[in-house]
Amino acid sequence: MHPAPSVIFFSTFSGLGFGLLMFLGLGIPAVTGWMAFAFFAIAFVLAVGGLVSSTFHLGHPERALKAFSQWRSSWLSREGVCAVAALVLMGLYGAGLVFFSQQWTLLGWLGALFSLGTVFTTSMIYTQLKTVPRWNQVWTPLNFLSLSIAGGALLAGQITWAIILLILSGVIQAAAWLMGDSRFSQSGTTLATATQLGDRGTVRAFEPPHTGTNYLLREFVHVVGRKHAQKLRIIALVLMAGLPVVLLALLPFNHFIALIAIVAHIAGVLTARWLFFAEAEHVIGLYYGKR
Repeated sequence: MHPAPSVIFFSTFSGLGFGLLMFLGLGIPAVTGWMAFAFFAIAFVLAVGGLVSSTFHLGHPERALKAFSQWRSSWLSREGVCAVAALVLMGLYGAGLVFFSQQWTLLGWLGALFSLGTVFTTSMIYTQLKTVPRWNQVWTPLNFLSLSIAGGALLAGQITWAIILLILSGVIQAAAWLMGDSRFSQSGTTLATATQLGDRGTVRAFEPPHTGTNYLLREFVHVVGRKHAQKLRIIALVLMAGLPVVLLALLPFNHFIALIAIVAHIAGVLTARWLFFAEAEHVIGLYYGKR
């Protein structure tokens, strides 16, 4: 798949923002007043900024509001509903902490639930696609959720939990890659099954469908070299989990160390998300002889 920057930024930063909102909704860290305002401001900038960036990949951004009406059948619509619910609930909950020093626990827990639900519905937009076997597996939602929660713990300053969750998210990310590598072959989809001509012999394309490129090739067929992918996977794991864990576990904690850990984690997640799209083999590539 074409790794569009807008979708990479969206899935990375909105995940971090909603991960932090989840912890804030659970009362972690226990802050009020201006300190609460700072935490909620960071969370809302990340979450809302990520959601806004996703609209840049839409052909008609002005029609985005119509997506809310399809919540019965569309994970994209459910994502929008969950996101709005999470932001409204957490906005009210944050107002109580900032302006009244009141912790409205029920609002916080509901906001945390919808924050986590937003990340889950985002992941299901990709997981449901049988046409992209690499995404169509249980490791996809686990990957999105684990990175969101680990990033939220890191931003919330929960060092012990951040170390544990970062290691766990790194393991899940590695598993998603390893399991995903064989998903296309396991799906059984080939040019023979697509054309239903397999019983007549070996099926191959006689010649390309056309001489130039088109929308399908630009959006659904992206090939990344295996050697480059392996290097990027190592870089992503080191940055998203390895370096932050080493910094938090072995060095005296201070704000400078925390900043480096957060920046490294974000860089690692951005790299992993680029691979998430670049390595996704859409079955339509069979038609063009790209798989």
